[in-house]
Parts: sequence; C-alpha cells; structure tokens
Amino acid sequence: MSFDLIIHGATVITPFGRERQDVAVLNGIIEAVGDLSGFEATEIIDAKGLYLMPGGIDTQVHFREPGLTHKEDLASGSLAAICGGVTSFLEMPNTKPETTTPQALADKVSAATGRCWSNFGFFFGATPSNASHLSEFENLPGTPGVKIFVGSSTGDLLVDKEEDLRQVLLNGHKRVAVHSEDEARNIERKALISDHPTPHEHPFLRDAESARISTERLIRLCEETGRPIHILHISTADELPLIEVAKAKGLPITCEITPQHLWFAAPSCYDKLGTKAQMNPPLRDAFHQRALWDALDRGVFDVFGSDHAPHTIEEKAKPYPSSPSGMPGVETILPVLLDFAARGKISYETIVAMFCARPAELYSIKRKGNVELGSDADLVLFDPNQSWTVDEKILHSKSGWSPYDGVTLTGKIRSVFLAGQLVSSNGQPVGTPKGRCLEFGEQ
Repeated sequence: MSFDLIIHGATVITPFGRERQDVAVLNGIIEAVGDLSGFEATEIIDAKGLYLMPGGIDTQVHFREPGLTHKEDLASGSLAAICGGVTSFLEMPNTKPETTTPQALADKVSAATGRCWSNFGFFFGATPSNASHLSEFENLPGTPGVKIFVGSSTGDLLVDKEEDLRQVLLNGHKRVAVHSEDEARNIERKALISDHPTPHEHPFLRDAESARISTERLIRLCEETGRPIHILHISTADELPLIEVAKAKGLPITCEITPQHLWFAAPSCYDKLGTKAQMNPPLRDAFHQRALWDALDRGVFDVFGSDHAPHTIEEKAKPYPSSPSGMPGVETILPVLLDFAARGKISYETIVAMFCARPAELYSIKRKGNVELGSDADLVLFDPNQSWTVDEKILHSKSGWSPYDGVTLTGKIRSVFLAGQLVSSNGQPVGTPKGRCLEFGEQ
C-alpha cells in the first residue's frame, strides 16, 4: 500500500504518553500509526529527534471580522494561528455586527471560506432578545454553540441580569462558553479609580471578587438548569475552590486557563508592558498566579486558550483607562506551552490533552485533536530542544506586537500540516489557505 505522506521516526505525543512511531496519511486522514518501515509514500519525512502532536485547537480567539478589521481579520488571524501550530480555532461573536443572528453567522462562514489558513468555527452570541431561539441557533452549521458575556469587555454583548442568563441557559443543551465577571461590581468599582490612573489599577478595579461573584452564580445556575457551562480565562484563587467543589458534585462545569495568566504577574507585568498587559479579566499578582499553577497541577483546568484579542499599538498607547483591554496570543500560545514543558512546569502530554484532545471533546469537533486512525492529519512537528527568541516584527497578527517580544523560548515548531499538507514551515506559511469549516457533532 502506498500513502500520500509518511512521517518517520517522530516521538508521537498523546494525552497518555509518548512513543517513537511512524504516521501515514492518505487523502488527508491518518491511515496508519506504528512501524511503517518498507511502506511507500509520495512524500517521506525523516522526523527522528522531533516530536509530533495533533494540531492545536484554540477555543477562544477574536479575529475582529467584520467591523474591526484594522486590528485583525480572518485571513491575518488564521495565518498567525497556523504559523503557531493552531490548526483549528473557535472565534468569538463580539464583532460589528455581533454574531447574534443566523445571517451574521452565515456571513462569517462565507467570509472565512477560502481565506482561512486554519480550520474555523464561530460562536453564536447570546443576548436577552435572542435567548428564546438559541436552542435552534446553537445547531446551525459552523458554530460550536453559544457564548455569553456576563461581564462587558470589548463590544456590546452583555447578559448580566440573572433572569436573562437563566433564559439563555434554559434554551439549548450544548455547552455554553462564558466570560465570567460581575458587571454590577465592575461598574460600581469604576468610582474608585485614582485621579491619575495607571494600568496597575486594572486588577484592583476589576477585582477578584468580581470574578468570584460571577462564577459562583454560574455554578448555581448550572446546577439549577443542568446546562453545561465552560468558564473562560480563570484568573483568581477565589474561583478555584468553587469550581473544584462543583466538579466533585458532578456538575457539568469546565474551565479554561490562558498562558498569559500563568506567565505574567502584577505588578511587574504592568511595570514592563503598561497598557499592553491590560486584559479582561486582568493579569493579577503572584498570589493568584501561584494558585492557578497549583490548580493546573491538580487537574482543575480543562483547556488552554489564548484569548487572542488584538488591538493596534496606537490603540494600546492611549492612556489608561481609555486604552482597550486585550492582547494578541494565537501565534505564541503553543510555543509558550512548549517552553513550560521544556522547563518541566507541565508535561507534553498535558499540552496535547488540554490544547488538542479535550477541546475537541468539549465541543464535539469531528476527527480532530488526536493522532489516531481515522483522525484528520492536522499535525505539528517540533523540536523540543531548540531555543528561539520571539520577534514581534515577524509575527503575523495585524496588531503588530506581542507581550512576549524579546523572550527566548525553548521548543521550536518546525512544520505544520493541515489534512496532511504542509501549510507552515519554521514559522512561515507555505502555499495557500486550506482551512475548512469545522464539523460539530452532538454534545
């Protein structure tokens, strides 16, 4: 039998371990894994000394199209994704117009087709006015389900009243992704801003109690309605025991951690980066950061997500609090995770579990997230020992900057494959965009 591609001798990483194996691809699908010595293929790659993993699935990105394309668009955002080893992404609905109608969703899918370098899906935005229709809308082609902002961030989407939130949760059955901050407390605390504000005040104004109140309410409503809830970008020590108790009770609560909440801590991040460190929920101090690392070690978190939320350098240069919240990260999330692994802070198996397999499982993404027979051959080949320095000038986001600029990381992505075809080599694109709309099964 002859294959289209055989990757020979790589160390294949799964959530359960690693083993030196060959991987064969035919018609975009993984057809064989094991010792394939003697088999023929159109292309054979010698990958001895390299590690092979499934392509990353970033379940939280903001690519700003339509309406905000001076910051990013689907082409530039997906290019950054593929060059960073992210072969599939789920994009958020806070664009202009918001993705809150079937037509807006269909327009995004149409705009992505033929232009996206990575595979794509788009969250459907919940509002009080569309709540009664969400059980229908969550099953439309191209969407993994519903996103709720219970605390305002970039854009106008907001479901902050408890009865509205309850109605959203009662209409549908798919897992909902939630930005969890308490809007009333955030508004109240705006009055505490100083006369000469700086970005250092951001985690004080959007404090840990805001996140705790919101997450506590979400868990209570999850128990009341039975609706699976996925809490995005956990940032506080205060939320962790609530989540652990909920999970121990068997409630369908899952949650995300971003690499930036693990990498950066106040006050030093605001000293160095100023408004570039400003995001929602905020980067917090070492007490919260240590708690997040401890929770990661205990297996509290389900997925890694980038919360790629680009703004231009000019926008971020505005004085706080006029400066917008958010930072780019889709191209650096996997490299930062690989660096964590190289330093022994997490395992490569944890990366594959939380950035590949578990995201596919949570949103029932067909044929993604694993190096196994029958899966799509979306693959990342990397050198775990090669160090390199991040240079924001050669990254691909339209925003033109990175909070990791000048940082040396260990773990270099060599090749990225989409359906068995090489689409990125050494951080640069190859060929033309080949991303496809993701297929979602029943949850």
